Amino acid sequence: MADARPTAPAAPAAAPVPPTPPVPLSALLARDDLALRQLAGPTGPDVVVHWAHTSEMADPFPYLLGGELLLTAGVQFPDAPSPDTFFDSYVARVVAAGGAALGFGLAPVHDSVPDALVTACAAHGLPLLEVPPGTTFSGVARAVWQLMAQARLAELRRVTEAQQSLAAAAAHADPVPSVLRRLAQRLGGHAVLYGPDGTGIAAAGRSPAPAVTEALRNLAAVVRPATPPGQAPSAPAPPAQALSAQAQTGQAQTGQAPPGKAPTAPAGPAPARPAPARPASATDTADGVQLSAYALGSGEGFVLGVAAGRREGGDHTIASVGAVLLSLLTGEHHSGAGAARSSALVRLLLGAAPEEVAPLLDTGDGTSGGTGDGTGDGTGGGERIVVHARPDRQTPDAVAAAALGTALGTPLVDLDPDGMVVRLLVPAGREPAPVPGWTLGVSAPAGPGGWPAADAQAARALARARATRVPLVRHGARTGLSGLVPETAARAHAQALLAPLAAQPALTDTLRTWLSLHGSWDRTAVALGVHRNTVRQRVARGALLLGADLDDPDVRMELWFALRHS
Repeated sequence: MADARPTAPAAPAAAPVPPTPPVPLSALLARDDLALRQLAGPTGPDVVVHWAHTSEMADPFPYLLGGELLLTAGVQFPDAPSPDTFFDSYVARVVAAGGAALGFGLAPVHDSVPDALVTACAAHGLPLLEVPPGTTFSGVARAVWQLMAQARLAELRRVTEAQQSLAAAAAHADPVPSVLRRLAQRLGGHAVLYGPDGTGIAAAGRSPAPAVTEALRNLAAVVRPATPPGQAPSAPAPPAQALSAQAQTGQAQTGQAPPGKAPTAPAGPAPARPAPARPASATDTADGVQLSAYALGSGEGFVLGVAAGRREGGDHTIASVGAVLLSLLTGEHHSGAGAARSSALVRLLLGAAPEEVAPLLDTGDGTSGGTGDGTGDGTGGGERIVVHARPDRQTPDAVAAAALGTALGTPLVDLDPDGMVVRLLVPAGREPAPVPGWTLGVSAPAGPGGWPAADAQAARALARARATRVPLVRHGARTGLSGLVPETAARAHAQALLAPLAAQPALTDTLRTWLSLHGSWDRTAVALGVHRNTVRQRVARGALLLGADLDDPDVRMELWFALRHS
């Protein structure tokens, strides 16, 4: 008979920690219904299992993922010869696979746990549990899953309570210190906000030892952007942690000479090398203290540092919530873009004309590279495009509107009071493209004085897009025959022709939409959000007030000309 003894690997790789809540082994031992008894191996709250698995294989190594409580009745265990050698190799293989503990079931194969197995588990530091005959392996596995569900529920409840607490702290009069204090309380440690230059701006919680404080500051440097906004790029030697993080991300090194050739210096000044990518977060340990650093999303070089005695489930999520809130609190209101937009708003409220504040938008949103004279960077000549957008399904909210602004490359976003349409000001140099899940109406480029007219163009384009069920419609840029008529004369003609409808704007809007959709009752009803009979009644009423025969193409053409210039 072939030897079934397993062989231990020469250098086993460490098994990854499973993404499941850890269950303390002591919690299983405390279950009276299981009546488990530990015979060997370490004890304490740090000994945990992540799931249970049953196997009667002589070598379970290929079937383990790590973190298991391995259950076996010893069906493949030999009676002789050399049981000591077999058990030592078996336990070594379980440990190499990342097994967290071993449960041995009594009966029907063995009446007691083999002494050699107890000795091997003690030698390899693997917890060994005795499973009595009245306890089934499925019962043990069910108990593990029940404890995991309880741990997950407790973790979710802890995270939810922390989120609510941190959100309430962000609404205080001193939001940044309040969020740091609440974060330190929830994590049971120390929280500090580092500025772009690496100095601590605010902190909360019990201060750690100087060595830990220095280690946390160095960890923050790992995630801080290499060149914060507003600073000229430099080429200092990165810290050792940054080099390690760079190596882990597999970033390629450039400037190497081909094999067999000496590197040659380029003619002229060396081009600026892009700053190496930095991780968004990093962790470390110093003197037994768990350290974490989070780069804030504002991009201004702020970093959140956290030092805690131990890292529990949900701590990363709680710290990430704090980082998001601090990103908002230290974001655009502390940046040049936010200050410029705030200044533009204040000036408008104090009576300034749009033409006067438009240059602040060019310098404020980082899209026009403003020169201060309202001309931008040449991509749009200071002009902007008005976009009206409506989601295909759900009602838009502030988060969805902001996401749409990001997709279109503009921070200038407005959610209409009716909550159905999002309006955006996009630099003329950026031509909006269709966005999945949204229907867009796009105006022609216009300067500050023409933005109200562009707003009306975008509204009409959106109505046409919804009626024709296309993702995007642009306002026509061609002037056609209407360009032969001076604008003042065209407006005067339109005002005179449409005077009978002046007191009923709904009739004007209905006629404009109906004509733009070639007289389609159904599509006009969809565009206006009314019943098709309402469209028929409005069109008939408008024709009666105008004294016009709308079946005459010449009348339709003249009316369309007037509506376009109204």
